[in-house]
Amino acid sequence: MRESTDKNIRSSAIAGTWYPGNQRGLARTLQGFFSRVDQPRIGGELMGLIVPHAGYSYSGQTAAYAYKQLDGMQVDTVVILGPSHRAWVDNYAVSAEDAYETPLGVVDLDRGFIDRLSLQVQLQQTSRDAEHSLEIQLPFLQAQLGEFRIVPILVSTDSPAQAERLAEALADTLSSAPETGRRTLLVASSDLHHIDSYEAVVQRDQPVVNAISAFDLQKLAGLFGQPHCSVCGRIPILTVLHAARLLGANAVEVLHHTNSGDVTGQRRAGQYTVGYMAAAIYQIV
Repeated sequence: MRESTDKNIRSSAIAGTWYPGNQRGLARTLQGFFSRVDQPRIGGELMGLIVPHAGYSYSGQTAAYAYKQLDGMQVDTVVILGPSHRAWVDNYAVSAEDAYETPLGVVDLDRGFIDRLSLQVQLQQTSRDAEHSLEIQLPFLQAQLGEFRIVPILVSTDSPAQAERLAEALADTLSSAPETGRRTLLVASSDLHHIDSYEAVVQRDQPVVNAISAFDLQKLAGLFGQPHCSVCGRIPILTVLHAARLLGANAVEVLHHTNSGDVTGQRRAGQYTVGYMAAAIYQIV
């Protein structure tokens, strides 16, 4: 991965806190995560991933189950969708910077893709954001892919209709450039339920995991629309699933599912707990 240049670069907002802040420590941490994943690559053509976005000490191992699927793959562009936790960005927004930086180097934005997507759907511009849901995915991608570009999309809307609208725009953009589409990966960044109860997280996460595994978008939208739903990246998940289906995906495999209570061992009553899941979206011919 390239070093910093004189481009307008979004410096890391979370290195040293959410994940290791130096190249050596970060690379060692990622290598450790990947070494503990014993699942083979799934059959079929990988089109998308669903990954968590908590600090690496909590959800990094789960994320590694998803990114391990990239072994041996060549990807030119990764479209990453994540919720905007700290600022309202209208329906969707992309970075105004030219690149993102992590301790592993600089990743350019795919401005050509963004320009084509902007012809299909309105994208706001955001600068110097402090959002973690997109950045935290980059070191995993850097470790697995080396050189690639990103389309980082922050989402504030909570409308399933807007998820479908963005999915259609993504699918149209990719379909209009078949060669690009075959070398593009969709990534939805989302944790599952956030609740002050380990038991409640376990109970509420399972139907979501089941609906994703079944590729049942109607059921999933219904679960996400319930008043008590606290899945933070529900619209990114719906968008990526819809877009992948439009592009030919016909199966989803849940690779790993856990929560912060299982990771830390803290499951006492009233313990704040967050669910994590890794899943692969693919096409079986």
